[in-house]
Amino acid sequence: MYRQDMNKQKSDELIIAKKEIAFQDEEIEKQAAELIIANKELAFQNEEKEKRAAELILANKELAFQNEEKEKRATELILVNKELAFQNEEKEKRAAELIIANKELAFQNEEKEKRAAELILVNSELKHAEDDIRELNEELEQKVIERTAQLESSNKELGSFSYSVSHDLRAPIRAINGYARILMEDYIDKFDTEGTKVLQSIIHNSKKMGELIDDLLAFSKLGRKQVKVSEINMDTLVKLVREELLFEEGQNIPEFNLNELPNAKGDQSLIKQVWINLISNAIKYSKYKPKTRIEIGGYEKGSLIVYYVKDYGAGFDMQYYDKLFGVFQRLHSQEEFEGTGIGLAIVQKIVNRHNGAVWAESKINEGSCFYFSLPA
Repeated sequence: MYRQDMNKQKSDELIIAKKEIAFQDEEIEKQAAELIIANKELAFQNEEKEKRAAELILANKELAFQNEEKEKRATELILVNKELAFQNEEKEKRAAELIIANKELAFQNEEKEKRAAELILVNSELKHAEDDIRELNEELEQKVIERTAQLESSNKELGSFSYSVSHDLRAPIRAINGYARILMEDYIDKFDTEGTKVLQSIIHNSKKMGELIDDLLAFSKLGRKQVKVSEINMDTLVKLVREELLFEEGQNIPEFNLNELPNAKGDQSLIKQVWINLISNAIKYSKYKPKTRIEIGGYEKGSLIVYYVKDYGAGFDMQYYDKLFGVFQRLHSQEEFEGTGIGLAIVQKIVNRHNGAVWAESKINEGSCFYFSLPA
């Protein structure tokens, strides 16, 4: 009986063990199935990671390419910036040079104005000195001789001063004209219409100033030039002057009425200049008339031979006659008739050196007649 109970008990335990083993097998199978699913999930995740790793590699390559492009552009930008910096430095240098040049021109202009003012004062003083000498001539011959010596000395000083001033003025005038022409040739596209007009005005006025300097030099040289007296065939000389005249296109060609001219004695080159200045003036002040008519003649009067040049042009107001033969004195505006205001002063100085006289008669809009005399 005991043995049967033991066998039954073992049998029951064996059944329970089998059930436990069966249960464990089922658990193992479940875990194996779960492990298979987990492995599949890991395999899927690994595939996703590999895809993302491949995408990341491509993205990194793209970023590397873009970085290379950015570096290239940065390098190019650095070169461009360097070029711009260099150009800016050059512009600043040129601007600084232009500022210095402008200051120099301004200084030279101030000096020019000072010297011109001094020259005007000297000329004014010279005129007063001449008036004093004429008054003293009536009182005492000895004083006339003394004052004449003083006047000759003043004339020499004035001539030297005028010559020096004229030469000193040439450099700044050439500089102004040169810089203006450089601007006109190289920078004209940077100027507006008004700027171009101003630049052209600078060139025109510097050229006019050059002509004024030339006339001043000619005027100053007269005081030092020795008068060489010889017989002058006036008919031949005046015809020569007429043939040498030059006319611009569209300008009226003068109609000359040449009367017979008596011969005289004097310096032919100087007297030729007298004729040139008087005839040129007659042509200039007739330019607004439909025709330019000029009459030239001469006659003897006592111990003098008188010559004249008559025109039918603009004329002038005789109440301003005392200004007619002064240096820089003009009876017409520069806009109406161009000129330097020295031509008649040269005429008077040449005639005075020949111990002659010069004078004029005129009516506004009817013309003028200029006379000069030489000793017979």
